[in-house]
Amino acid sequence: MAGTKKKQQKTKTSKRPYIVGFWTLFGIGLLAVVLIFLMAGWGAFGKMPDFEELENPETNLATEIFSSDGETLGKYYSENRTPIKYDDLPDHLVEALVATEDERFYKHAGIDAKGFIRAAVFLGQRGGASTITQQLAKLLFTEDVARGFVPRVFQKVKEWIIAARLERQYTKEEIITMYFNKIGFVYQAVGIRSVSKIYFGKEAKNLKVEEAAAIVGMLKNPSYYNPIKRKELVKQRRNQVFVQMYKNGYLSEQEKNSLQKSPLNLDFSPEGHDEGMATYFRVYLQGFMKDWIEKNPKPDGTEYSLYRDGLKIYTSIDSKMQQYAETAVEKHISHLQKEFDRKNERNKTAPFRDLDQEQINNIVKSAMRRSVRWREMEGQGKSEENILASFDKETNMRVFSWDGIKDTIMTPKDSIFYYKGFLQAGLMSMTPQTGEVKAWVGGTNFKHFKYDHVKQGKRQVGSTFKPFVYATAIDQLKLSPCDMMPKNRFTIEAGKYGNVKDWSPANANGEYDGMISLKNALAQSVNTVTARLIDKTGPGPVLDLVKKLGVDTENFSNGPAIALGTEDMSLFEMVSAYSTFVNEGVYVKPVIVNRIEDKNGTVLYQHVPETRDVLNKEAAYVTVNILEGVTQYGSGVRLRGTYAKEFDHYKRGVTGYPYDFKNPIAGKTGTTQNQSDGWFMGMVPNLVTGVWVGAEDRAVHFPGLTYGQGATMALPIWGMYMKDLYADEELDVSKGDFPKPDNLSIQIDCDEYNQENQSETDSIPDELDF
Repeated sequence: MAGTKKKQQKTKTSKRPYIVGFWTLFGIGLLAVVLIFLMAGWGAFGKMPDFEELENPETNLATEIFSSDGETLGKYYSENRTPIKYDDLPDHLVEALVATEDERFYKHAGIDAKGFIRAAVFLGQRGGASTITQQLAKLLFTEDVARGFVPRVFQKVKEWIIAARLERQYTKEEIITMYFNKIGFVYQAVGIRSVSKIYFGKEAKNLKVEEAAAIVGMLKNPSYYNPIKRKELVKQRRNQVFVQMYKNGYLSEQEKNSLQKSPLNLDFSPEGHDEGMATYFRVYLQGFMKDWIEKNPKPDGTEYSLYRDGLKIYTSIDSKMQQYAETAVEKHISHLQKEFDRKNERNKTAPFRDLDQEQINNIVKSAMRRSVRWREMEGQGKSEENILASFDKETNMRVFSWDGIKDTIMTPKDSIFYYKGFLQAGLMSMTPQTGEVKAWVGGTNFKHFKYDHVKQGKRQVGSTFKPFVYATAIDQLKLSPCDMMPKNRFTIEAGKYGNVKDWSPANANGEYDGMISLKNALAQSVNTVTARLIDKTGPGPVLDLVKKLGVDTENFSNGPAIALGTEDMSLFEMVSAYSTFVNEGVYVKPVIVNRIEDKNGTVLYQHVPETRDVLNKEAAYVTVNILEGVTQYGSGVRLRGTYAKEFDHYKRGVTGYPYDFKNPIAGKTGTTQNQSDGWFMGMVPNLVTGVWVGAEDRAVHFPGLTYGQGATMALPIWGMYMKDLYADEELDVSKGDFPKPDNLSIQIDCDEYNQENQSETDSIPDELDF
């Protein structure tokens, strides 16, 4: 018995070191864990947020661009994020998130102990333990996922600490809101508002149950669960979210079964800088904003960030008008391109004309030097010889075509010839009374053709310059649209206005006999009449008028040839100048931004109109009246749907154009030398729209006037655009008469005018002395 007691006592003694050792190790481990948590909280394993950061977590907010009718045109961002409030989150979106990502979200304080134990026991095979709050902590304050076991443990500790702090500082609703505002998907979709707009084309508050479930399902791995590349996989994942919602009581079994059968109806609308609406406008606006930011610092003296401060820019663009404009350009140019390509089939120097091989080589080499390929290879230290050789090596390419993107094999040099052969277009539409720019189309496809043909590009304006000569003459000499002028040849001798030789312009139709009224002369674009007018006014007053109309005339010549549009002007300048005629002689500087706000809605900028009197009301109105003749019996008459000599390229063998406008329209077509540029400027009382069509290089053009004139190249875009505007009654585009000044002293009714004058000869004012 004594031996047994001794044996038991000896056994207890022998086990004691193990027990002491276990509790010692446990205590050390516990202290180590506490120490790790304390050190993490102190920032030993990386920066931790302080109280202020928790109240105001750093978030990159996209600057949003709004149209005048409240639609989002685009964004500027380093992260495409636009925050929304909890009230804008539909209940089923929140329910789908909680059911799928964190079933006990409303019961825990940031860390789900039950979920952690389950994950530890089953090694994550039955789901992870990361709560929504922990996921938010990782999104807000920790860097990308750490590599390696130990770094990952330390990061997880930081997430737990931050999660606990978040739970103390915010309500569950605020945590949900912050989480949805931080989630990031592919295709520059950051935050639930961007995600819902990009994938489903709607605001988050309008998401249906099946759409909300798809978004929550993709959260598991947005790159892998990509609905554009793996639609069926995303649908399967969405259906699993329905299972979780049923399991947690958010859906009935019948609802779950019905929803699982629904298709994955995407409305993919990417918001990248190359996609979306008004791409060319957004680039110009970006420059405007950078200038504004430089001149307008924050109250603390620091500079606003266009890409992170969540500014709101309210522009003058009307989203419907912009869409109609883009559609008109695309529809017309895609058809016109086919005819252009057909005309080039037998052109040995296609797409160029009128150039020798040396000139073509110079154009192509210049394009090479401007290319990304050249810059990259030059940056790598490659010799010019090696760079040039690379342009002759065939490579796989994806190129633009009007039938969609094409996969092909060609040399980079051949791709230059290929892209040079595309016709381009520009359109700008403006309200003359306010200066608000309502539509801006700078080209045919921004992703492939970056050059903006509204503001950046300047081309010869041809006969669209003539109204400035007429307006000057009317203002100086009080001419009537009914005044008769001789069509015969007219010469301005060398030296009279600094011209180095005699100038005697020819009429395009070759007619020089008889007399013609001013209204008919402009309608038929009679060059000799325009030459007579600028001879009487002198080029100087015409240039003065054009400058007052907002045109940069610094590089203009001062000779009489400017009367026929030899100078280069932008579409932006042309539209604002023509708007002055409609606005009773008052120039209004074009407006693109009405208001700028910060992310809190504080107004930082409010547009103040800039105006100046340029013409008296009478001269402006008479000029508009003369321009109405262009669409009544001149080159713009096809807008009436009653006449067209030229081939209608939309439907072979059919003449006439499908516009059939009955309302007053003033306008002017323009065609430059060798058909390099086609213009049409069209005006109604509350909208002025200009259209330009041509190619990147002036040596790329139609061989003749049938297709190469402004009436065929540009006018149809204006016609299709206006037809859509008139069909949309909400836009309220005018069909009425142009406003007529009171007590008009210049006679515009030619029937009454002819009764007042005994003969056509007597109708010519003595001071003109033709």
